[in-house]
Amino acid sequence: MTLIKSISGIRGTIGGRPGQALTPMDVVSIAGAFGIWLQKNGASKKLVIGRDARISGEMVNQLVVGSLMAVGVEVIDLGLATTPTVEMAVTDMNAGGGIIITASHNPKNWNALKLLNSEGEFISDQDGKEILQLVEDKSYTYNAVDELGTYTRDETYLDKHIQHILDLDLVDVDAIAAADFSVAVDAVNSVGGIAIPRLLKALGVNRVTEINCVPDGHFAHNPEPLPENIVEISELVKKEKLDLGIIVDPDVDRLALVCNDGTPFGEEYTLVSVADYVLQQTKGALVANLSSTMALRGIAEKNGVEFFESAVGEVNVVREMKKQSAVIGGEGNGGVIYPELHYGRDALVGVALFLTYLAKSKMTSSELRATYPDYKIEKQKIELEGVVDLDNILEQVRRKFIDYPCHTIDGLKIIFPEGWVHMRKSNTEQIIRIYAEATTEKYAKDLAECVKQLMKNQN
Repeated sequence: MTLIKSISGIRGTIGGRPGQALTPMDVVSIAGAFGIWLQKNGASKKLVIGRDARISGEMVNQLVVGSLMAVGVEVIDLGLATTPTVEMAVTDMNAGGGIIITASHNPKNWNALKLLNSEGEFISDQDGKEILQLVEDKSYTYNAVDELGTYTRDETYLDKHIQHILDLDLVDVDAIAAADFSVAVDAVNSVGGIAIPRLLKALGVNRVTEINCVPDGHFAHNPEPLPENIVEISELVKKEKLDLGIIVDPDVDRLALVCNDGTPFGEEYTLVSVADYVLQQTKGALVANLSSTMALRGIAEKNGVEFFESAVGEVNVVREMKKQSAVIGGEGNGGVIYPELHYGRDALVGVALFLTYLAKSKMTSSELRATYPDYKIEKQKIELEGVVDLDNILEQVRRKFIDYPCHTIDGLKIIFPEGWVHMRKSNTEQIIRIYAEATTEKYAKDLAECVKQLMKNQN
């Protein structure tokens, strides 16, 4: 498996040959180069790291720590920590950057290094290229014994993260506690099994049923929180007549929900509902990526604010949010970014804002879901084999639909009267993603299948 190097980090499968997987040699060279790069750019020598509960996490963690110390970095290790927790810790501790050891929604045989700058945000594409060039050139030296870095363990930061959430004006702990919600949590046996129950307790939710919450890295199901992967919690919520089901991915930056009747709230609609609540209280722009539901545009119009789209990838969404001074944003895969807290996808703040809205609305979760359009989204993919000239393929597809509006800032998105289709190369896997959304399931599938066949014919 070739290493995937993108704005979503450097990731690969564990085991294999150097340069073809995420091997110890690759981890050492990338972590060391990152530490050198930070110092060359005048950043603090202090660097925060944290990891999800993957089986390979401890091994990769030790390699990262040793590599950073070897180039003079002061390492602060949060241990098992969510991605947003590490992001917030970087700025709170005035660190020069951070590394999150997680492959997010990828299966258990994957791992990755997600690199953060001093703002606790993912490094830019240009910064990533500079770091990878350092790796390629081997143009740096390791420190002598008297100049080695230091190592400190700090496992207290999750509580600080939660306290920051409780302090937000739009999070109403009293309203949530008074609602006396009964909630199930599926954390796919990763770090969310620690973080989400602790957050719920702090929010006054006392009736919590935990499944797959032992952080041992043995994922109980495919970790991507899609409807087909959350059957267990959906059945539990319906059987036990619970108010809500909460599902997070291994590093807790994506949030999916299950309604009280056992039906998925819809990963796309996590951001829709949270944005609706935030925009009712605070006026400002809403930003999402090109692959997010068109229901977001409707939410913006309903609340009298502007809606903007960005390329896929958290760093791209954040850049557009800052440009437009957005008060809420994120990605349609359940990624909520609330800048009042920090500029990063954060399932914890998503839970707190959603529960506040649900409590104040006096509706059940299924009733709240029914207030939004029921657009249908179809997600397909094409496996990449060999060298593919994706730009040329997409240009040929664009010419087939020359009469329709399109976006080309990230692959190709074509807008139709009652839907859209978006084709782009994945940042996290060796695939081309094809997302289509429409007013009916058939229309969405037809759009996805149509462009899929066109792309295969051009390849």
